[in-house]
Amino acid sequence: MTLKAVVGQAQAFDGREAGLQATHRALKKLGEGNPSLAIIVASRYYDAKRVASSVSSLLGNTPTIGFSSASALTSSGQTKNSVAVALLSSPDIKVSEHWLPGYAQSGRETATLLRELASVTDAKDKKILFFADGFNGDAEQMCLALTGSPISLIGGLSSGNPHTGTTNQIAGVRAGSGSLAAALIEGNLKIGVGSDYGWRPIGSQFRITRSRGFWIRALDGRPASEAYSSLFGYPARDWGFPPLNYLVRLYPLGIEKGDGDLLVRSPLRVEADGSFRMNAPIRDGTDAYLLTGSPATCIEAAQRATQKALISLGDVKPKFALILADIAWQMLLKAQSGAEVKAVQDILGKDIPLIGGYTLGQVTPGKDESPPDFLNQHITVVVFGEDEKEDLTTVSLKKTDVKTRLAEKQKEKE
Repeated sequence: MTLKAVVGQAQAFDGREAGLQATHRALKKLGEGNPSLAIIVASRYYDAKRVASSVSSLLGNTPTIGFSSASALTSSGQTKNSVAVALLSSPDIKVSEHWLPGYAQSGRETATLLRELASVTDAKDKKILFFADGFNGDAEQMCLALTGSPISLIGGLSSGNPHTGTTNQIAGVRAGSGSLAAALIEGNLKIGVGSDYGWRPIGSQFRITRSRGFWIRALDGRPASEAYSSLFGYPARDWGFPPLNYLVRLYPLGIEKGDGDLLVRSPLRVEADGSFRMNAPIRDGTDAYLLTGSPATCIEAAQRATQKALISLGDVKPKFALILADIAWQMLLKAQSGAEVKAVQDILGKDIPLIGGYTLGQVTPGKDESPPDFLNQHITVVVFGEDEKEDLTTVSLKKTDVKTRLAEKQKEKE
């Protein structure tokens, strides 16, 4: 058993101090081991560059990636205004960090760079864990450009300041928005991924009659805000201003995929002109259901996602978990803060270290030759483990036990 995972967390007025304290606590828990990978979840209110530099000052050359979130998720639940740092340590894995600043300009070019990263090594068992900008950039385009690629791509889109539309990503000492931070992982690290969502159709259906790029202009031939106004009762003009322009994420659209499931697409906000700003394009003429969620269905979804992750992990024992929940989960579970963490722990157990945050989407590995899946409104649970390797002493003891039992059976026969 060589893989060890620990999590440290701290709150402070300054991001630098919170980063120092969180990293120090994680290192103290780790003990004598050398960290192989660090994952940072930092409050969106902190200066990400100060957080990155403070963590790196204690970790040195340890590969580090991270992202901004409305709150951090750890074993103790949800915590605002904090920095959480997870350290994974194993001599059997090799990790390298990478900073791709052009993600917001082109998802297709970013996919090309990811392919090149993965091709540098001949290792068969390699994975890419990443965090990218949730407001700027086209994650769906990136995923489609990876069709047929053997890359196992897992990641989340950072949440941040909804008023300015900025998020932060971290790779080593580098931090900023519009980018993608990636960790290329090789070696004996098994990863299981499971996703689910707690939103269901309520019967209302729309036709997207006018869209352009990331904006849905009209539903059923009228401004998108008017369509929601007729259902929820609030004047159409109110949907373009706080709090409704951000709470609209609680009411995503579900598009039939043909396999009995729905492709969920969630608005980032309602613009002043009544259009919906998305982070994935939806073409004209598409029919979509209005979806709503509840705390009960989301808690059940979190448990299902965890179960799927464990099934994906196979016979390997989980040692660490990463939770990536859509920002809508924080809104919906406001009265039950940290309920998604408890739901995951109900399946994993409370002794498994975990870290996580709120995202504007996740990316999970596709099936067979299909591209990675870009998800909205989901919770994605990523569990980490390793194949247990028996040393010679253990094997020798087992052989001795077998010989002893055979001798005892022989005596019984005599």
